[in-house]
Amino acid sequence: MFGVSINDHQPDSATELVRSGLVETVQLIYNVFDQSPEDELLPLCKAGGVGVIVRVALDEGGLTGRITPETTFPDGDFRNRYFRGDRKAEVRRRVDALRADLGLAEDEVASTALRFVLSNPAVTCVIPGMRSVRNVERNTAVSDAGPLDPDTLAALRPHRWVRNFYQD
Repeated sequence: MFGVSINDHQPDSATELVRSGLVETVQLIYNVFDQSPEDELLPLCKAGGVGVIVRVALDEGGLTGRITPETTFPDGDFRNRYFRGDRKAEVRRRVDALRADLGLAEDEVASTALRFVLSNPAVTCVIPGMRSVRNVERNTAVSDAGPLDPDTLAALRPHRWVRNFYQD
């Protein structure tokens, strides 16, 4: 038995792999915007006792509430490609809509996004990116708040955003 990282947007091969019984854990992308693992993979993992390690829970920083059209990244930072063109503006528009729907302050977006992921009973753990001590402290405190309530989870469902910034 072993663990495997699921390639982005490969749901059929991922579900086949989990069904095979050959893996004990999977690592996958899951967040407020990319809710696609909920369709089949997460329920399958839960039913099969397969551990789920979530990566990109903050959408490469998009779900921190701090990405704006004016945001710049250092030379060589992959986010220059991920957030190229009008993507920063679109992310900001979607985060602003999320904030308005839930009545969130900007500094509550990241913790809400992490709690969204941790609220799914199939999720074993999350690997949030952390670029500062402040990020580490805030992210580690999130699990103490517990899962989001059903109304908040329901309010986040419409914020699903089907797109793949990795392949474009």
